[in-house]
Amino acid sequence: MSQNIILTTGTYDLIKDHVRRKKVTPQEEELLLGELKHATQVLRKNLPEDIVSINRKVTYKDHIKNEEKTIFIVGPENAKVSKNKISVLSDEAIAMVGYKVGDLVEWPAKKGNLKLEILKVEIEA
Repeated sequence: MSQNIILTTGTYDLIKDHVRRKKVTPQEEELLLGELKHATQVLRKNLPEDIVSINRKVTYKDHIKNEEKTIFIVGPENAKVSKNKISVLSDEAIAMVGYKVGDLVEWPAKKGNLKLEILKVEIEA
């Protein structure tokens, strides 16, 4: 996970505020602050189509559970887990946001370490 992530300014601000409110573990905080420090911020219209972001459907492989899953990443206020609408601030989404198709992300989540491979990113109309 050495390359810089790409985020919209809104997503950047949301994550920065989430860290500031101490909603993450100290290990996650250190990683997130490092990623945010080097992140490339772009306008939504300039965000490449293969980047994980809010309002995008993401298919990934969980290498620890050995299963594939598809989620729709939304803002925290629109999350509905029963409909696979997952908050951008959830463990899986916050680990993958800003990364692109083909990336393998290892993340120290609250519920245990994650190892997620991004297989597909789709823009929902």
